[in-house]
Amino acid sequence: MRKIGVIGSGPVGRTLAAGFAAHGYDVMIGSRRPGTLEAWAAAVPVRTGTVSEAARFGETVVLAVRGSAAEDAVRLAGPSVLSGKTVIDTTNPIAGPPSAAGVLPLFTDSGQSLMERLAALAPQARFVKAFSCVGSGLMVSPGLAGGPPTMFICGDDASAKAEVGEILRLFGWDAEDMGGAETARAIEPLCMLWCIPGFARDDWDHAFKVLRP
Repeated sequence: MRKIGVIGSGPVGRTLAAGFAAHGYDVMIGSRRPGTLEAWAAAVPVRTGTVSEAARFGETVVLAVRGSAAEDAVRLAGPSVLSGKTVIDTTNPIAGPPSAAGVLPLFTDSGQSLMERLAALAPQARFVKAFSCVGSGLMVSPGLAGGPPTMFICGDDASAKAEVGEILRLFGWDAEDMGGAETARAIEPLCMLWCIPGFARDDWDHAFKVLRP
């Protein structure tokens, strides 16, 4: 039973931790305040711990925190602890509330993604961007009409991306490999597009899909 360490106790972290547990993984969810998770975790069930404990526990680690907190989370986890591990990076560089048109601002630009910044902090970790272009409510078993939706992934390690692709298929997704880490510069802004129907019409039950002949 493969061990998964989930860093982040918000909706994304809890959703993915529960999804991994439901599929038979041994899961620890890490938080700065792990005591607040005990009742929820007992019902799932998953283990609880600190950020560093979850990072050490996981053979694969999921980074599921706010983008503004992601670099601190990597430092708390410990770059040396993450060395050699697949790190599923769900984060987006959201800088604040949406504009009047429903467009989220980002604190990155076209020259560097948040994932690249995280990889610079933990260069021996095997980062894979995933789960960043959909809301937490659809991350596990989305069940949308039209077949499995598409999750865009990227990263520099082929075996890590293969591992994440298997997880995505288990969770009800098609994985679309966009290439190396640099392509996260294009994937992360998809969160802006995905959120616009939600802010405009309270429509959060949708996902992207790549279609081919």
